[in-house]
Amino acid sequence: MEWSETGIVVGTRRHGETDIILEAMTAEHGRHLGLVKGGRSRRQRPILQPGNTLALTWRARLHEHLGNFRAEPLVERSVDLMTSRIGAFGLALAGEHLRLLPERDPHPRLYEALNVMLDCFDRAPLAGELMVRFELLVLDELGFGLDLETCAATGGREALVYVSPKSGRAVSRSAGEPYAEKLLTLPEFLGAPVGGGAAGEALEAGFRLSGAFLERHVYHVRGVPLPEVRTSFINALQANSEVVA
Repeated sequence: MEWSETGIVVGTRRHGETDIILEAMTAEHGRHLGLVKGGRSRRQRPILQPGNTLALTWRARLHEHLGNFRAEPLVERSVDLMTSRIGAFGLALAGEHLRLLPERDPHPRLYEALNVMLDCFDRAPLAGELMVRFELLVLDELGFGLDLETCAATGGREALVYVSPKSGRAVSRSAGEPYAEKLLTLPEFLGAPVGGGAAGEALEAGFRLSGAFLERHVYHVRGVPLPEVRTSFINALQANSEVVA
């Protein structure tokens, strides 16, 4: 069996003295692992770093086998990511979330979102917004998507400022005010076009929202807490003057 596709390196691990097992996110073949022979060589090691985009060819005798990857560089961004706290923590956090997905299940929307996000980690407000949206997309792809388009109480689309922590549905200002202390805040940027960026209280509200449902529906049922690197990423964003302002 054989296929060729563009993939983003999510992680690697050593295999023997000279080889590595490469973990890559692709659009059509999902999060996919494969052996790279000689992957620890001086020539290949810089290419196979997390965050880089590669032209991948995977071969195996049977579909269920680990198989072998042949990789050629397309976009090398790992050095820039690793020299930035936001980039390093953001990439690690994205990898933790992607490992929630069954291996080899296609998730083209997550692949595209990851591809965009990796090139925006040098812009803190935008990086924060994109990570919140990425986490909400992970929930959606796993079958726990939130309904933020209409009010759970009235069916209206105006003044949606809360989210029910039970149903994951938006709630309007008028319907939610009597229960505001029990509801999550729906930050305004989630109702705006992608790319505006998010900062301060709005960004904090976004991470509280996505974190609450990730913890309940995904991490808790697996018996593990939210990744520690998530807190590191949020702290890195908050330490950036553009976000705090």
